[in-house]
Amino acid sequence: MRAYVLSRLGQTVLVVALSLTAVFGLVRLSGDPVLFFMPMDIQAKDVNEFRQRLGFNDPLLVQYGRFVGGALRGDFGQSLRYRQSALGLVIERLPATLLLASTAVLLTLVVAVPLGVISAVRRNTAVDHAATVATVLGQAVPGFWLGLMLIYLFSVQLRWLPTGGRGGLAHLVMPSIVLAAFFAARVARLTRSAVLESLGEDYVLTARAKGLAETRVIAKHTLRNSAVPIVTLAGLEIGQLLGGAVITETVFAWPGLGRLTVQALLNRDFPVVLAAVFVISTTYTLINLAVDLLYGWLDPRVRLRA
Repeated sequence: MRAYVLSRLGQTVLVVALSLTAVFGLVRLSGDPVLFFMPMDIQAKDVNEFRQRLGFNDPLLVQYGRFVGGALRGDFGQSLRYRQSALGLVIERLPATLLLASTAVLLTLVVAVPLGVISAVRRNTAVDHAATVATVLGQAVPGFWLGLMLIYLFSVQLRWLPTGGRGGLAHLVMPSIVLAAFFAARVARLTRSAVLESLGEDYVLTARAKGLAETRVIAKHTLRNSAVPIVTLAGLEIGQLLGGAVITETVFAWPGLGRLTVQALLNRDFPVVLAAVFVISTTYTLINLAVDLLYGWLDPRVRLRA
């Protein structure tokens, strides 16, 4: 186990390093960021002086070496727009995204897993058909459209919820529903498939033959043995939620990491983009490691090898 964890941590370092290198090269190809932050009537010599001060006139390899040296110390430089530490700015926005993502994940698990189990147990009934329609709609409806419809209904018409921003629990309701809708639909469909597969296994038939209650058969024998693919998908979805909440955060003006990253990309704020990629890629790979370790507890047949 220890060797496996060390091996995966080494892979995490490699993944983060490759991600940062790729993004470093891509953002440098996107254009000169200096012109975004200078007045229209500025003279060419002043632009060149500003670029020199920021180090953008140095050869690309020199800039990359300076970036790697700073990244190893946790220093990604200062934001070109906000004039503060890029990593500090990202970490400042991270709790908002973590709150939104964790709420969406909780909502997904509370709704999607029971829905998938009920749909599988009552296969080909009206409940199953209704659940199938709901999951298809959840995957088909665009997040931005759903968000706008929720705002129109609950904020404009009923005046029950605020239109956006971060505040109390009321501000969290609509963004978490929008963010969870697509992922809940995927988890529900996978849960249904996994439970249906397990219901035909010999250990389920044996448990029923022993006279165990159906709820215990489903909860203890069927659901636990169906949990590995569900946990796999849930782990992947959590990582995607951190980086993929851009649309939701934009529609609801949620001050999170996804919105900050998009704004940094549009403004060519290189240090913020790289700091955001570092945080997201590190979190994503660590979540995948936690999911792999969870396999051994869910299914004793799984053996972790380096």
